Amino acid sequence: MSSLYRIRKTAKENRTLRFNNLLHHITPSLLKEAYENLNKKAARGIDGLTWHSYGNDLMEKLDRLHSDIHKGRYKPQASKRIWLLKADGRQRPIGIAVVEDKVVQQALVWVIQSIYEEDFLGFSYGFRPKRHQHKALDALYVVLTEKRVNWVIDADIKGFFDNIDHNWMMKFLAHRIRDKRILLLVEKMLKAGVSDDGNWSASEMGSPQGSVLSPLLANIYLFYVLDLWINKWRKQTGCGEIYIVRYADDFVISCEYQHDANRLLEQLKERMEAFNLTLHEEKTRLLEFGRHATKNRARQGLSKPETFTFLGFSHICSKLLSNGLYTVKRLTIAKKQRAKLKQIKDLLNKHKHINLVVQGKWLKSVITGYANYHGVPGNIKALSNFRGQICKAWIKALRRRSHKAQKLNWFKMKRIISFFIPSVRITHSYPNQRFYV
Repeated sequence: MSSLYRIRKTAKENRTLRFNNLLHHITPSLLKEAYENLNKKAARGIDGLTWHSYGNDLMEKLDRLHSDIHKGRYKPQASKRIWLLKADGRQRPIGIAVVEDKVVQQALVWVIQSIYEEDFLGFSYGFRPKRHQHKALDALYVVLTEKRVNWVIDADIKGFFDNIDHNWMMKFLAHRIRDKRILLLVEKMLKAGVSDDGNWSASEMGSPQGSVLSPLLANIYLFYVLDLWINKWRKQTGCGEIYIVRYADDFVISCEYQHDANRLLEQLKERMEAFNLTLHEEKTRLLEFGRHATKNRARQGLSKPETFTFLGFSHICSKLLSNGLYTVKRLTIAKKQRAKLKQIKDLLNKHKHINLVVQGKWLKSVITGYANYHGVPGNIKALSNFRGQICKAWIKALRRRSHKAQKLNWFKMKRIISFFIPSVRITHSYPNQRFYV
């Protein structure tokens, strides 16, 4: 990986350099690292191979793969399409590549990322090293509580991953990459097609969600379509303060003045359409939000400021109980919490006869993981409700085991719960104590 560090160093020193000789960085050792970096429990692609089964005679396979890549013989297989049910009842298509294609994609990600990590702007989060969801949430919180913000554009790109234009994607990559072999590899991945119940179809548009390569390509696409454009717009066209926080294709724009927000939103729609993207009309909103929003709306006889959602949390104009000063309350999105609880209840009922210890350990990991993400200040009520609902669902599932199990009472159940189920607590401090934009 030291050679990739040199790429990044060069990319930082020369922001306009087009890299001409990148393919030689994809070596058998890099492919091996890529294989070891993959999710070992991921679903199988169309060839039916798991991570473990592909690992048999691994170096022999990787040497052959390396040779095929460098001689231009490598051809990726179609992704297997599955459909995941979303919280709103709609289905999201997920593309599952075969293990070998994932290995190549991961190696490509490391090579291309070495260049673009030096180009990406600071307000871009998601699928980047050390720039996880809570970093984006922290940045937005600090913007909303400490900057001159009165209006928020809550934006949603309609079917973003399905509408990435391949021609534009390749043009964007060519800004920094001149090596045609790398570009051809990426293009092959984009056009590999999908297999839906065994029926193959070509990929003329889009990059499959679930692909190892797709998140990086999405960031590059929006870097040119959105990030550079809005960074220039707020410096040259905007009159007041304007901030953006973007996590992959999910972003929030905060503005000081309403006329800036209106003009920006209108031009943003035009900008997106120029690159075959569309803002979702029903989900993209301009709302009054900030420290003065409640008073301003009250003077006009309007209701409380609207709320918006970002990365699993509803953001609400509120006041601190201690001193009455303005703050932004972040609560778990109720609809998503209900969907998560339903999923867990269904699994408990389906596997109610599994060993009690196994169930307890699984539920402990579920609640711990949920609390680690949702444990932000002010959200303890939602966390406690989540834990309580799971405990109730567990005793119901256990009582359905047999006629004898129906006699399980809360006194005994509390002892079981206290042994397995951890109490919930706030795991994150206030963002402005540890992060500043």
